[in-house]
Amino acid sequence: MSNTPNELKYASSHEWVRLEEDGTVTVGITDHAQDALGDVVFVETPDVGANLAAGDEAGVVESVKAASDIYSPIAGEVLAVNDILEEEPETVNSDPYNDGWFYKLQPGDLSEMENLMSAAEYIESCEEE
Repeated sequence: MSNTPNELKYASSHEWVRLEEDGTVTVGITDHAQDALGDVVFVETPDVGANLAAGDEAGVVESVKAASDIYSPIAGEVLAVNDILEEEPETVNSDPYNDGWFYKLQPGDLSEMENLMSAAEYIESCEEE
């Protein structure tokens, strides 16, 4: 199985969530997702200031093979987006968990993270696909 850091939480729609020290969360797509997509050529991120509910469409990632919607794993207000992806969308392929993040949220309710999967649960769900 691809790289799946234990400190992150995962959505069944292949997004990861990292709780930051300041109480915000960072969201991106998993190594498994970027690998399945192939070479990423375009990323559309949500607008800063947008309020997203858990499960809302938050953007699009396009590759040479397909386009896929990105969903918000938890509810919150978009505080920042990764501008690097506008010029260098391939960063999602090379570093999905660090430089390839998509957006940062101020969560409405951090307890929603309890609904997400651990790394082990995510790996198991991917193996069942």
